[in-house]
Amino acid sequence: MKLPPHAGLRHVALFVHDLDAAAHFYIDLLGYQIEWQPDDDNLYLCSGADNLALHRAEPGRPQEGRLDHIGIILTEAAHVDAWHAHLVAHGVEIIAPPKTHRDGARSFYCKDPDGTTVQLIHHPPIADQL
Repeated sequence: MKLPPHAGLRHVALFVHDLDAAAHFYIDLLGYQIEWQPDDDNLYLCSGADNLALHRAEPGRPQEGRLDHIGIILTEAAHVDAWHAHLVAHGVEIIAPPKTHRDGARSFYCKDPDGTTVQLIHHPPIADQL
């Protein structure tokens, strides 16, 4: 049986230690909107194309799994530099400045308040479909 195609990765859930700091980063700095907040420990955000769940980590709970980074797609290569300048102006830790990759993608990497690596990327095969 041939399976129907899927729409790609559109949901990420993160455990965060400071829900308020994470909300500020993703809502105020990256422009996500609150979709649903069922209680004080869980916040579901949406950019219009995806869903990001922030769950307050229990104190002392070990991190499970190995997440390298999450990526946020930008629709134009020039937007990478604008987003970089915006986040630098707000004191966000940048771990790799904007660069154009061998495959034609352009991106940079930063850290969210919990230390999760976030890549803002213009990746033409995805961005050209938006």
